[in-house]
Amino acid sequence: MSSSFLTHHSLTSLHTFGFAVKSAQYTEVFSVAEAQALIRSLSGQTHPILWLGGGSNVLFTEDYPGLVVRNRLYGVEVIHKNEDYVWIKSQGGENWHQLVLYCVANGFAGLENLALIPGTVGAAPMQNIGAYGVEIKDVVESVEALSLATGELTTFSQAECQFGYRDSIFKQSAKGLYFITAVTFKLARHSEPNTSYGAIQEVLTEKGISRPSIQDVAEAVMSIRRSKLPDPAELGNAGSFFKNPEIEEGQFHALKEKYPTLPSYPVGAGRVKIPAGWLIEQAGWKGKRVGHVGVHVRQALVLVHYGGGHGHEIVALSKQIQTDVEAKFGVKLHPEVNFIGTIV
Repeated sequence: MSSSFLTHHSLTSLHTFGFAVKSAQYTEVFSVAEAQALIRSLSGQTHPILWLGGGSNVLFTEDYPGLVVRNRLYGVEVIHKNEDYVWIKSQGGENWHQLVLYCVANGFAGLENLALIPGTVGAAPMQNIGAYGVEIKDVVESVEALSLATGELTTFSQAECQFGYRDSIFKQSAKGLYFITAVTFKLARHSEPNTSYGAIQEVLTEKGISRPSIQDVAEAVMSIRRSKLPDPAELGNAGSFFKNPEIEEGQFHALKEKYPTLPSYPVGAGRVKIPAGWLIEQAGWKGKRVGHVGVHVRQALVLVHYGGGHGHEIVALSKQIQTDVEAKFGVKLHPEVNFIGTIV
C-alpha cells in the first residue's frame, strides 16, 4: 500500500509544461482501496490536495503548498460484448493514447479519432476531450469516482456527467469533489469511421485509401497531429491552450463579411464555433516568442515553454493574446488549461 509521503517533491516531469515546481508533499495511489484509505486518513485536514493524472492540462504558476496525489490505477478489461458493441472498462491511471491503440488493435471503434491526445483516462471525462469530430461523451457509458469527502465510490451515467464542449459536471458543480478511478466505454464492433473532420480525408486520399479501417483513421490522425503539434517530451506545452469560441450567428456573419477566410463549424441553436488558432494567428501571434515562452510556429493554439521559464510567463502571454484577439475580433478566448497557483 502506498502510504509514504515525499516532501519537497519535484513536479517538473509530472506535468507537460515542464516548469520547475515542487509540491510540499507527494504520494501515489495504485488501487481504489489505497485511494479510499488515503481520503479517510486526510479527513479533517485543511491543507490543499491536488489529484494529478498525466499533468497534460495543468499550468503551475508556483510551488504547490499542499499534497499532490498521482493516479496510478492501471488495468483495461472487456466487461461485456454482443454482436454490435463491446464495453471496456479502463482504470483512470492508464495512458489515454495507449488505450486508443489497444482499442484500435482489437477492432473496437469509437476512439480512433482521439489518438495521440496526451494525458490519462481519468482526466478525459473531466475535460470531455475531443478531436477531429469526436468527443468522448459520444462513447462514454459511465464514470466511476471517489468522493473526496467520504471515500465512497459513485458511478455516474453518461447523462449524469453533464458533458458539454470541453466541459462536464467534474468542471462545474462537482469540481474538486471527486477523484475519477475508472471509465467504461461503449464501442462499436462494426462501424464506418468518421473521416469528415479536418484533414483526415485528405491524408487518406493521398495514401490511396478509399475504404479506411479504424487503424487507417488512427494513423492519419497521428500523422496530422505530429505534423503540427509539438511533442511535450521535446517542447513543454499542454496542447490546445484555448477553447474554440462559440459565437452568435449574427456576430459570425459580421466577422465573415470582414474576414472572408474565417473558418467555421455550426453547432446549432443559432451558434457557430470558430477556431481559436485562426484568430490568434490573424492577430499576429503565431511563432512569437516572449522570454522563455511563446506561441508554437506551426499551431497558434499551442503555447510553449522553451525551458528555464516560469508559469507566470505563460499566464502573461495568454492574457496578451486574449486582449489582442478581443480587440481585433470582439471575441473572448477562454483557456482549456487549468491554472494551479496564484494568478498575477
